[in-house]
Order: sequence, then structure tokens, then C-alpha cells
Amino acid sequence: MYFKQVEVPGIGCFSYVIGCPAAKVAAVIDPKRDVQDYLDIAQSQGMKITHVIETHIHADHVSGNQEIRSRTGADIYFHETAPVTFEHKTLKEGDCIELGTAMLEVVYTPGHTPHSLSLLVADRSRSDEPWFLLSGDLLFVGDIGRPDLAGEELLEQQVKDLYESIYKKLGKLSDRLEVFPAHGHGSLCGRGMSSKTSTTLGYERCANPLLRLGSLLEFKKHFMQEYPARPKSFSHIISMNAKGPPLLDRRSGDRPLTPFQFREAMRKGAMIIDTRDASAYGGVHIPGSINIGFGNQMANWIGIAIDPEAEIILVFADDKKYRDICTLLYRIGYDKILGYLQGGIPAWQEQGYPIGRLSQMSVQELQEEIKRNPGLRVIDVRSESEWDKGHIEIATHMPLSEMLLKGVNLPKSENIIVTCRVGYRGSIAGSYLQMQGFTKVHNLAGGMLAWINAGFPVKV
Repeated sequence: MYFKQVEVPGIGCFSYVIGCPAAKVAAVIDPKRDVQDYLDIAQSQGMKITHVIETHIHADHVSGNQEIRSRTGADIYFHETAPVTFEHKTLKEGDCIELGTAMLEVVYTPGHTPHSLSLLVADRSRSDEPWFLLSGDLLFVGDIGRPDLAGEELLEQQVKDLYESIYKKLGKLSDRLEVFPAHGHGSLCGRGMSSKTSTTLGYERCANPLLRLGSLLEFKKHFMQEYPARPKSFSHIISMNAKGPPLLDRRSGDRPLTPFQFREAMRKGAMIIDTRDASAYGGVHIPGSINIGFGNQMANWIGIAIDPEAEIILVFADDKKYRDICTLLYRIGYDKILGYLQGGIPAWQEQGYPIGRLSQMSVQELQEEIKRNPGLRVIDVRSESEWDKGHIEIATHMPLSEMLLKGVNLPKSENIIVTCRVGYRGSIAGSYLQMQGFTKVHNLAGGMLAWINAGFPVKV
């Protein structure tokens, strides 16, 4: 049996290739949208991809099932209850798929979604006993899939289903079973995933507190509460995956825009994402742009900040990154990419077009400002757990996801300093506030890390 985990950096997704080189067949489970990796793996092992299996309709990334089918003719499989409107084959509890020596058995495990399934995998060249579980979004390393994505009206039933799937369906399985989930650290489909990429069922039963809740009532108390922010992109991605995502444009040409073309796209309503670092953006940027720099969480912040139907134009420090960012955007359903500013900000400035700045305030400057004005508005955009570990005493807590999804109800002329851990999220927040018409916005350079390293006090 052949087995390979494929990780997608930035959105915490795992997909899998399982097959049998002797039988020359393979399956891809939960594929990302750009599928060349799977084609290369299959070719290198002398296998043909004959099956694409989805553990559920994904909310956080666009599937590559249509791409794989268009290139290989593979059949696409979902659980029989999945509301999929394109041609596919269905699976139910107990169904088995044979791929030479590899045997995949379907286990119906609703809870994350009403149509979720997991796959028990055996390598029959070694034993008929299952070796590992592809758990989809049911069980993660150190966490459990969130049950709220199907809608508030279904939440109570989803929580009950999740409990049944975790404690009864998985409860029948051996501790030594390995577990490979569909997501890992960085994904918004859970709350506290480990950075480790696999686990065992026995270890999770010992170390994962969500597998040690004694009753359905305890389980409900834990899960009937607030969940991580639901990005704007999730509903759009679910709809794309249910209908069948359009095939990617396979033309390889870049789309450079002259400053004039870029400005015309702006005038027609295109959204500008400036991908440079916070200091470069702060020094000079195009007014009306939002600064979401390259980083591990870039895709998640784009999904929260940007309407997935928006037309997008991009600013880079290095134009060579255009294809990389396009791939990332396509993975999360942002297909309307018009192009990038050729020559970057220098070319824009040379045309004499308007520029903006986002003041970068040093921690020493902030300390002096606080002494002069104890009522200064400092907004800390970190997560609740980060805030609880220590913050500037006069700061107001407003997580970045809350700011982006709910807006800010403050006078537009108020003097505001935003801070995060190192300045990345602060620059997103600062640029967003400027887009909303706030005129006196500053980003704390180096964030709370700089504040603490400078020896200034924090409140716990």
C-alpha cells in the first residue's frame, strides 16, 4: 500500500493519497484545488487516480475534485446525504473501496457537518485489521471539529451527533489506531489544534480533554458557546464545493497592470490587497488598500476581511510572488483576481498618484503619550488568550476578527493606536480603520513583544 499526507501551508489543510502501485490505482482524499502534487505523486508511483473521496463539503478551502476528474477521469465520492448538485457517486456506512492491497471502509461520523464521514484504512498485505483512520473534520490532533458551520438552527443536533460520533462510533475502535485528520494547526475548523500532523486514538483519549467529557450534558456545555470567527469566505466556499468548483484557468501568463490600469480598476471598485510588510506599508501605500502581508495566517485574514465576490488587485514588494498569492487565493475561493501593480509602489509614486501612510509608533513614543494622556485610545487586536496573558493597562481589547466582521463604533477623528503581538495584525487593523475613514491611526511597531522587551509594564 502507498500512503502520503499532503499539507497545505497557511490554511492548515491535509489531504491524502492512498493507493497500490502493484494494482496501479490510487485515491485522493479531500484534495486542495491546485492538484499537480497528486498527479506527480501518482505518476512517480506508476498509479492512476481512480477515486476522489470527500469526507464532507468543506468550508475553508475549495476542493480540487473537479480538476482531478477533468485530468484523470476519476470518480468523485461523497456520503449519500451530502447536498452535492454535480455528478458524483455516494457512500454509506460500511461501504468498502478496494485499491489493490489498500482497503477503505466508510464510517458515517456526522457532527462537524450532517454528512461527514471518516475512513478506516487497512493494508491487507500486512493485516486485514484497520491500521489508521482518516478522520476528516471529526477528530483533530488535540481538538474536535467545530459543529456550528451548518447553521445555528442545527447546532444542538450537530453537537449531539458529534458526541455520538466521538464517543460511540470511535469508542468501538482500538487505542492503537493511528489518526490522520483533514486539518491541523492554523485551520479555523477547530479551536486548539496541535502542530503535530497525526496522532493515535489512544493518545487522544488520554490527552485530549474533549474526549474525556463524561456525558452528553457536559459535552453540550462545552460546545454550546461561541466559536472562532466564521470568515466571510466560508459560505462562498461551501456553495462552490456543493455546485462543483469551476476549473482553474491553466494559462500561465502574469497579469501586470500599469499604474493607470491599476487606478482605473480601483475606480471601478476593485479591492486592493497590499502584501508588503507592515513597515513598508506604513511608509507609503495606496489610499484605500488593506495590508495583509505574507504569513502563515494570510489566507485566514483574507477570508475574514475581504468579500469573496470582490475583484482583487494586488501590490507586492516582489512581483515574482504573484503566482504564489494567486494559488493561495484560488484555494479559498477568490477567483476574481484582475492582476498586480507592475513596478510596485515606486511606479505608482512616479506617476504622481496619491499616497497614504500608516504611522508606526515606537513603544517608547507610546509610553510617553500615555504619560501625557492617560485616556489615549489603545486597541489590542490579539486573541482573548493572548490578552489574558498580559496587556497594556489602558488598552481596550477588540480581537481583529471582531473588528473586521463587526466594524468599529468610534469617532472617525479619534487618535487610535493599534497593537498586536509583533505588528502584523496591527497593520491589518490600522489599514482597515483608514479604509473606514479614521484619520489618526497608528500601528505599534513591534507590538506587545517590543513593549515587553523594552521593559514596560503589562496588566494580567
